[in-house]
Amino acid sequence: MNKFSKVIVTAVQEGCSDVHITGGHPVVYRKNGQIQFDNSGRWTHGEIDGLVKKVLTARQLQTLRNRWSVDLAITIRHIRIRVNVFNTTRGLSIAVRLLPGTVPTIEKLNLHPSLKQVAELRSGLVLICGATGSGKSTTIAALVDEINRSRAAHIVTLEDPVEYRYVSRKSFIEQRELGAHMPTFEQGLVDVLREDPDVIVVGELREPEVMRLTLNAAESGHLVIATLHATHTEDALYRLCNSFPVEAQEEIRHQVASTLQWLVVQQLVIREDIGFRVPVLSILRGNQSVKGILRENKLPQIESAIQMGKNDGMFTAERYIREYLGKVSVFASPQDIFKPSAELSQEEVYHSPLVDGEPAGPRPVQTRKPEPARGGAVYGSQANLDFSTGTGYGLQDARNGISAEPFRRQQVAEPGRGNGEKAALPTDAGKEGTFDHLYSQSIDDAERGGAPLIIDETASIDELIAQISNFGRPKA
Repeated sequence: MNKFSKVIVTAVQEGCSDVHITGGHPVVYRKNGQIQFDNSGRWTHGEIDGLVKKVLTARQLQTLRNRWSVDLAITIRHIRIRVNVFNTTRGLSIAVRLLPGTVPTIEKLNLHPSLKQVAELRSGLVLICGATGSGKSTTIAALVDEINRSRAAHIVTLEDPVEYRYVSRKSFIEQRELGAHMPTFEQGLVDVLREDPDVIVVGELREPEVMRLTLNAAESGHLVIATLHATHTEDALYRLCNSFPVEAQEEIRHQVASTLQWLVVQQLVIREDIGFRVPVLSILRGNQSVKGILRENKLPQIESAIQMGKNDGMFTAERYIREYLGKVSVFASPQDIFKPSAELSQEEVYHSPLVDGEPAGPRPVQTRKPEPARGGAVYGSQANLDFSTGTGYGLQDARNGISAEPFRRQQVAEPGRGNGEKAALPTDAGKEGTFDHLYSQSIDDAERGGAPLIIDETASIDELIAQISNFGRPKA
């Protein structure tokens, strides 16, 4: 971990934005958009694997095993970083993006001051677009912080991962991370409408369903800020409106027309006179002309609308360079923004055991090692069971450092299985009540020093009643 910390500190001192580490290869840094190799030291494959084990939580490790990649954000020596671990021909590789410890302001990011007007909006859709690595997430963080410092609001963010940790000032901010606090962006957007939000931040619009739910949230009277991968204004609108089946596209265009407030396309361009990159923006505002173009599906006219919308605060990229950047005499240095600093948020990152720890309800019975049965089958597979829901949690995975993922138990008795006993229970409610009573008795017997109960996780609900009923009885 010390070796990794030194790499991160070196990257900050050199003014780099990204670091790439992989086994048997020089460490790679990205500075001012250019790749640079550091041949002074290499990482072995074993060192990479060891670092990943230390950095990832049990849940993240399981995600890596399932999809062969995982995203996370952590703090190393007061430096906030975003990390992607992925599998390659060299084994695991690590891509690191350096983030400020505190959220930078719009001024510090060398953005146009008119973006502060976003904080005054009460509803509608704000899209921040650009290529990967163009600073979209940091721009959104600055917008959220501007709202946080200027007015009282409830802000809920849906992110992948959580990059900047906010401190509630005038606004109350709650952050949810994909894979840690919500299973999908779709579920997060369904949930958020029941969470009394004023402002909703969506990390990225990728799938059509996420786009649809985002538009619905904006249409229902919330301010929604989201990112979209696109390098031109027309491309962004085309992707948003045409990601749906043909029969739904007209409705989507009308939703976009009625909700769109700002569309900002951002790119980072090196300024040779100052030696670092600055953001170049194209800004579209949702005035009546733009709304009409969207409703009539005349997207090629968007560029003309931007050129004619100067009085409404619109900019093409060329005019932005000429009329704004060309008149700025002093720019904030990225090295000052991304220098090591203690995170402003000191709140504990807490993971409730009710979500992915031990299941609620009866305490689990201590189980012994499974024993082989007739025909080579193994019974007594170790599991925690919540009889009220029919959900099981594998204990063996938990011991291996893997979060116990629930599996759904089949609750219908199957003919020809088990010891043949049938419990005469008229209803499912009666079965659950019988389970609760018998299971509690088995716990008490085990804690008094009796033999531990071994649960057959393949059995039906009726067979389990028979197993627990016969627990502790002498064999005939």
